[in-house]
Amino acid sequence: MVSETTDKTFEKDTSDGVTLTDFWATWCGPCRMQSPVVEQLSEDMGDKVTFNKMDVDQNPETPQKFGIMSIPTLLVKKDGKVVDSIVGYHSKEQLAKILSQYL
Repeated sequence: MVSETTDKTFEKDTSDGVTLTDFWATWCGPCRMQSPVVEQLSEDMGDKVTFNKMDVDQNPETPQKFGIMSIPTLLVKKDGKVVDSIVGYHSKEQLAKILSQYL
């Protein structure tokens, strides 16, 4: 399951274990393509990785803090520290391979 995160809850939501946060917006075509891939991945890897998504239009502080200029951007954190930032559309297989490095 992919949970919604906000500027207020982001640090708490991504402080423990391996997390992937999908930064997106409703008007972004590639984001709409990436979203179902992240959902599928959460079904496969949800027991090992926490999946979140953040609407950048409603939550401008966190993307600004992490220097996110393009969406979709997928931010991978391990125990609260950013370990990877993935920009643009990626397949389920590509994302699974990236995430498995941090497990």
